[in-house]
Amino acid sequence: MMMTTATMMTTIIIAGGGTGGHIYPALALGKELNRLLPQARIIYTGSRRPLEARLMAKHGVEFYGLPVEGLKGKGLRAALNFLKLPLALIQASRFLRRWQPGLVIGLGGYSSGPLLLMASLKRIPTIILEQNARLGFTNRLLLPWVKKVVVSFASTLAACRGKGEFIGNPVRPEFYQVPEKRKLSPDTLTIFVFGGSQGSHFLNSVVTQALPQLKKLPQPLSIIHQTGEKEYEMVKAIYEKQGFNQALIQAFFDNMAELFTRTDLVISRAGATTIAELIAAQQPALLVPFAQATENHQYFNALELVRKQAALLATEDEFTPEFLVEKLSYFLDHRDELHQISRNLAFFRRENVTTEIARLCLSLIDSQQSEKV
Repeated sequence: MMMTTATMMTTIIIAGGGTGGHIYPALALGKELNRLLPQARIIYTGSRRPLEARLMAKHGVEFYGLPVEGLKGKGLRAALNFLKLPLALIQASRFLRRWQPGLVIGLGGYSSGPLLLMASLKRIPTIILEQNARLGFTNRLLLPWVKKVVVSFASTLAACRGKGEFIGNPVRPEFYQVPEKRKLSPDTLTIFVFGGSQGSHFLNSVVTQALPQLKKLPQPLSIIHQTGEKEYEMVKAIYEKQGFNQALIQAFFDNMAELFTRTDLVISRAGATTIAELIAAQQPALLVPFAQATENHQYFNALELVRKQAALLATEDEFTPEFLVEKLSYFLDHRDELHQISRNLAFFRRENVTTEIARLCLSLIDSQQSEKV
């Protein structure tokens, strides 16, 4: 694609954040935009959560937090957060005047709303990335205003009012480099438990309750477990008490793709970025959707894969210690079924997703510049 001088010198804002599920796709897309346009200035905005600030600082990017919180499904707290919205809109407007961006990209979530809305009102090109199978609350509100919506599943296009582009969800390139599953130790089943960047009390609880029975399985079990900061010490102590001294336990892993190369089965929530990373790595997983997720969106994410036999699904009611022990006992003797799940994930795997999204973003900037000429 030919890049105009205006495109090459432009500022691009990527708005989103709050959790790793928004942060990592933002970073992946920003890195690709800078690869295509080294002279472009990429600015990231998001919430003021400590995790977000730490991750952005670790990656050395230009980041600004907005004073905004979620509005949906939180009762009195939502009403109080609504009172912060005018301040967020004013600050978003100031940011836009200060930076004069050529494009604003929304990664979904409440923290992207103010910037996307104000940018649209100022006739700055806008695009949103809908990572989930169903349009989220913020993105539904923004839909009339934005230029394009990039979706991760073909089934989402119908809700996009002709603005949808089925490309996928940007993930870090290392997930595409995870080698085909070839078990190095046929006598050991390796599971990787994680509940998102902040951990999951529910998964931590069920898995640790199952440890006494897992210890009795006829074949060794290797466990990797991301606990989240709050429960790290407690979970680690339980593993040690139950004799799982070789288990790899950390509050947070930043090398997920590397760990996937060692993993036979992931046990995780069904957030959009987790789903995208599993697809890119063709990593078999047992998905346990977060029951309190807004509009049950994690369940519908998981259902997309389950319909193609590309993942396993258990609701929180179904996912008990007994259920987990039974499943893992079964897969000790049926590794071939995990390999089949891996092969089925190829149906969803799309190459060059991040590059395609980046090129679409740059084409919107060029189109806007052409209209001004």
